[in-house]
Amino acid sequence: MTDLASVLPGFPTQQYARLLPKLEKNLVTTTDLLTLDCVEVAKRAQLPLLDVKRLCNAVLEALQQNLGIAGADNEAQGSSTLKKSGKDIVSSWNTISTLDDDLDRALGGGIPIGYITEVTGERQNPIPPHAPSISPTPSSPRPLQLRPIHIHRIRPPHNPDSPQLLRTHPVLTSSNPKPTLDNVISIVTPDLESQDHILRFQVPVAISRHSVRLIILDSVAANYRAEFERPGGVGNGANMAQRSSELIKLGQLLRTIAREHNIAIVVANQVADRFSNTSGSVGSSPVLNRTTQSSPLARRSAGTSTSPSSSLAAPPPTPFAGTPDPMSLDHQQRWFTGWGDDPHPSPVSLQNLKTPSLGLIWTTQIAFRIALIKKPVYGPGLVADEEELVLQKWRRWMKVVFAPHVAASGPGVQGAVEFEIRGMGIAAVGTNRAVDVGEEDGILPT
Repeated sequence: MTDLASVLPGFPTQQYARLLPKLEKNLVTTTDLLTLDCVEVAKRAQLPLLDVKRLCNAVLEALQQNLGIAGADNEAQGSSTLKKSGKDIVSSWNTISTLDDDLDRALGGGIPIGYITEVTGERQNPIPPHAPSISPTPSSPRPLQLRPIHIHRIRPPHNPDSPQLLRTHPVLTSSNPKPTLDNVISIVTPDLESQDHILRFQVPVAISRHSVRLIILDSVAANYRAEFERPGGVGNGANMAQRSSELIKLGQLLRTIAREHNIAIVVANQVADRFSNTSGSVGSSPVLNRTTQSSPLARRSAGTSTSPSSSLAAPPPTPFAGTPDPMSLDHQQRWFTGWGDDPHPSPVSLQNLKTPSLGLIWTTQIAFRIALIKKPVYGPGLVADEEELVLQKWRRWMKVVFAPHVAASGPGVQGAVEFEIRGMGIAAVGTNRAVDVGEEDGILPT
């Protein structure tokens, strides 16, 4: 029973110590105990039928109690054993503020408690400053006395902006008692084994002792890259399968911690460059100008049809309708990664497409993804005779990719909140800010 401890951590396994080794030897999982007939399980593991029935019933009862499902006797009496009703869930909804009203409004109140929130973006984006800025101020009673846990891979992160944030932000300077970085609990996880041990055993103890309401994991992809992407390694397919299994276990563990302890978990994730063929016309869609990865069945059904040639004069009226395989990952990942969903992208946008690390498996483990998008703005150089445009500045947006409690932002940066990095932290740019013509496409007017 290799998975019984993870499915039901509180199950009394000592009462069935004689049965579990044989069940594990014959690869009988918890799912098999719940779905297969007891006679079949007994024959498969060569165990007494009555003992197997007793174990199956105990596992079923423990699972029902863990999920809060009422039994037949309680239903007959009209009582309910549900952990929370719908009204209780709505009334207990709580978030952690980002210290900016516009950013909180876009996030539906802030970082939700009880869920896994991912903040992804380039390292030049303020992922580490963003995390400490939400650390000191959970929107709950006596928030500044609640301590966050910062889990990182190599060493305690040195962020020179954090002391400046405490000295200059009006919310923090007016707080009594004054917040301090000493309240941040820093934990180093140099490898996956130590990370799993710390999350499974040490973090629950720290939560109960120090009233922790926030856990920051930075970065979730670092240890997995070190473990499964070693140079010169063999068995790449087996490594990917093992990594997917480990990611599922990590997601299940983090969700359990967030739900049982009623805390928010913020995971900082890295991004990788996404390459696409943009040799077509400027106004065409990137989907029409690259070959997607499709299955052999999809290629046979498509026949001899290929993607439209770049020599076409004008794009079709529906930019995404001409893809040869609309069910491919290349096509659909634009709507859950945060990059590439603009139907009419500019050439600059096509050169800056990103993909969050750890792929689709990790995406299914999180509830809330925030993408920090950074776009360059080019303009004329100092020398008037130079025709080549030079980098003038950067513009940054916070985009809600998907969430359980708030609508996602629109395509591209529509609906996203533009922000900038200041001495007092991150702050949203005013909505009445004048935008020059062409600046949205990354080019300043001359």
